Amino acid sequence: MTTPPYEDLLAYVDDRSRVLRAAIAGHLDAAVPGCPGWTGWDLVAHLGEVQRFWAAAVTAGPAAGPPEEGEEERSAAPAGEDVLGWLGEGTGRLLAALRSADPDLGVWTWWGEPATAGAVARHQAQEAAVHGWDAQSAAGRPEPVPADLAADAVDEFLHVTVPSSGPWPHAPATMGLAPAGLDEGWSVRLGADGGSPVRGRPEGDAVVRGEPSALLLALYGRSRLDALEVTGDRDLAARFLSWPDTT
Repeated sequence: MTTPPYEDLLAYVDDRSRVLRAAIAGHLDAAVPGCPGWTGWDLVAHLGEVQRFWAAAVTAGPAAGPPEEGEEERSAAPAGEDVLGWLGEGTGRLLAALRSADPDLGVWTWWGEPATAGAVARHQAQEAAVHGWDAQSAAGRPEPVPADLAADAVDEFLHVTVPSSGPWPHAPATMGLAPAGLDEGWSVRLGADGGSPVRGRPEGDAVVRGEPSALLLALYGRSRLDALEVTGDRDLAARFLSWPDTT
C-alpha cells in the first residue's frame, strides 16, 4: 500500500470539493447527519475556512506555529448560495499553494510528523472526501467514497489521527482493519502510549472488514458498526471506532 502521487492527491482535493458543492447546492438549510447541529451552509463554510487555513500554512513554509491568516475566515463566509462560490475560491487557493510547493516542503501541522506540503495534500484529500460524503448525505444521496481514495484515507487516519489521540483509555488490545479488495490491511496496537498502526495482515482481538469507504466512514463516526463485518471482540471494535475525536 503506497500513498498516491502528489498530483493525484491534488486531483482528489479538487474532485471531492466539487462533489461537495454540487451535492449541497439547493440544500444549504438541510441538517448534516454526520455533523450534528450543522446545516449545509455550516459544512460549506467549514471546508472553505479549512482550505484557506492550509493554503496559508503551505504558503508560509517552515514555521513554529500555525498561520495567522484564516482566523476570521469563517465570519467572512457569505450568506446563502454565494457561499458555494466562496468555497470554490478557497479550494483554488489551496490547490495553487500546493502546486507551487515541493511535496517535501516543511510546513506547520497540528499532527507533528510528517510535516510537509505532501502530508497536507494527503490530509486535505481525506477531509474533502469525508465532507463530500456529508454533503451527499445531507442531500439524501450518499455515495461511497471512491475505493482508492478511501483506502489511502484510512491509512492516513490510522497513521495521523490515531497516534495524535493520546493514550488508549481501555485495557491494552490490538485492533485489525481489513479492507475488501486489498491484499493487506492494518493492525493497530492500543495501550497507554496510544495507538500504533502496522500495515500487513489484519490481526487482533477484534477485526473489522468492509469496503474501504465503509471503513473510512466508520472511523469518522458516519456509519454504524453494523455496516461492517466484525470478528472477535465486538465491544472492542465499538470502543475503537468511537475513540478518536473526529467532531
